[in-house]
Amino acid sequence: MQDRYRFIGPLYDLLAAIFSLGKIDRCKCAHHDRIASGTKVLFAGVGQGVDAIEAAKRGGDVTVVDISQTMLSIFKKRTDKMGLASPIRIVHSDIFAFDEYERYDMVFANFFLNVFPLDTVLRLERHLASLAKPGGCVVVGDFCLPSGGAAARFFQNLYWYIADVVFYLAARNAIHPVYDYCTHLKDLGLAIEQIKYFRVLFDDRYYSILARKP
Repeated sequence: MQDRYRFIGPLYDLLAAIFSLGKIDRCKCAHHDRIASGTKVLFAGVGQGVDAIEAAKRGGDVTVVDISQTMLSIFKKRTDKMGLASPIRIVHSDIFAFDEYERYDMVFANFFLNVFPLDTVLRLERHLASLAKPGGCVVVGDFCLPSGGAAARFFQNLYWYIADVVFYLAARNAIHPVYDYCTHLKDLGLAIEQIKYFRVLFDDRYYSILARKP
């Protein structure tokens, strides 16, 4: 498996923290209040995994999946130093090859879907929903849709495209507009239960969507 994050991976969390003034990490953990001891939680495209670590600290039964060995190596070094009471299961795999259907209470896709072109995103959302138990949740944390007046939308779009172009150059991520994840999840038959927004400077830049599977 080609590791597109071999070079940018070690800098990923640092760049995200600077660019978002720390709001990306807060967004990733926005719905962790729903995680209790024994909650089965999956993180797709976990990266360096601050959200998975926090879920494990809450007693969640955590599985992480990532195609990047670079990211998983950084993640494992972090967790090895912590001596977590609840061990985290690490799976090095393409998420499409991960077929543990209807086993998870919560499935997280934090700043993962925006890596891909739209056709792949739609397939991924359907696949992630299939991994959640009936009545379970799919959580998507990402850049939120631009809103407000013309000037506000211009700067929100500019903010997104700066990040998009940087990661296109660094890891060949797809170039695309901000995706409408709420509509995608509704089209899959999931019910949007809660959305939490995170502001940077003058407006909302990120959100975390919690959607309930029937």
